[in-house]
Parts: sequence; C-alpha cells; structure tokens
Amino acid sequence: MERFIPIILFFIFIQTSYAKEYAYHDPRAIIVSSGKQHQLDIAALDEIINDLSYHAKNYPPKFDSENDKQRATNDVKKLSAILQILLNSPKPEPALLKRSGLVNSIGHNLDISGAAKLADKDFSKLLALEPNNAEGHYLYGIFLAGAKQATKALPHLKKAVALGYTDAYFSLGMVYLTQGNIKQALTNLKTYKDHRPDDKNTDKIITAIEEGKFKINAN
Repeated sequence: MERFIPIILFFIFIQTSYAKEYAYHDPRAIIVSSGKQHQLDIAALDEIINDLSYHAKNYPPKFDSENDKQRATNDVKKLSAILQILLNSPKPEPALLKRSGLVNSIGHNLDISGAAKLADKDFSKLLALEPNNAEGHYLYGIFLAGAKQATKALPHLKKAVALGYTDAYFSLGMVYLTQGNIKQALTNLKTYKDHRPDDKNTDKIITAIEEGKFKINAN
C-alpha cells in the first residue's frame, strides 16, 4: 500500500526535534502469567505503543539512530503477532482492535510487509463493532490518509469530528490541503486552532497557506 506524503515548504521549522531516544522494551512483558492463567497488561502495552507513536505514528518515522528504528521495528512485529493471537476470537475486544490497528499502522510507517493489511482489517472490524468509536475513526482516517487513500480517509475524519474528536480537524485540514482544497484546509485548521489555541505550529501552517508558501508533492 502506497503512501500519500504531503511536503509543504517552510514547514521544516515547525518539525519537532526527536531527541528522545526510543526506549528498550520487552513486548513479551505485556502478557502476565500466573500459573496457567495469562492476562494482558494494558498499561505495559500502552507504554510501548505511546513510545512507538512518538517516533512513528506519522510518516516518515523519526529516530535518533538506525539502531533505535530497528528495535522499534522488531517491537512492532512482536506486538502485532501477540495481538493477532489475542484477537483470534469470534468477538474480539474493540479496545484491543484499536490498539492493534495503531500498532500495525505504525508498522506500515516502518515498512513492515503486511502491516497495512492488518491495520485495515483491525480498524474495519473495530468500526463494524462500534460504528461511533470516535478515536477509531480518527486513527483509521490518518492511517488511510498516510496510505495514499485520502478520499477514503475523509469520511472517517469527518465522522470523528462529528463525534467530538477535535484533533481530527487538523488531519482533515491537511488532507484537504493535499487535495488542493485550500478553502476547506484553512477552515478545518482554523477550527482546530480554536480548540488548541496554544498550538503555535498550526499558526505557522495557516500563515504559510494564506501566503501561498507551500507546495504539495503527492509522489
């Protein structure tokens, strides 16, 4: 599955510095065993997912070193394998589907073969079970937008907004921008800014758009 990567001139100065090292994790630790009983440690799982998201939720991923990136890639592979086993049920848990979808969307950003199909499957199952899962629509939308499926991403991001997930306004704005719809891009970015008035990066994006200082590269 290809990616759709918007490249916007003058946005280099707003990029976050990824000085934070990717931590050392043991994905096997998310399974806690007591005798013959095995339980999933959600807190441990979320700790790894949060670290992965910091570095690779968006494309291209940002790591201090190739070694960090390789460790993250290995962690995603292990987490994905564990989660797919846990989800092999007639009634998979929506909360687990959401986390698995995010893990596999990160895997797609790390160029892991098959990760995109797993992410698509996880998010589709999640939204079939919970059609009004706002975060699910948001995560699925940004995954689709980053996988060169902007047209499919828009309904999910709009649904997330309708369900009150205000962060989706930013993603909507950026998707519209990649489509050349400047009016809708600005409308959504400004609405996002109303909800996040302290986000100075969005101010810079809006100014760059209004001044025509941007370029979209869809290759």
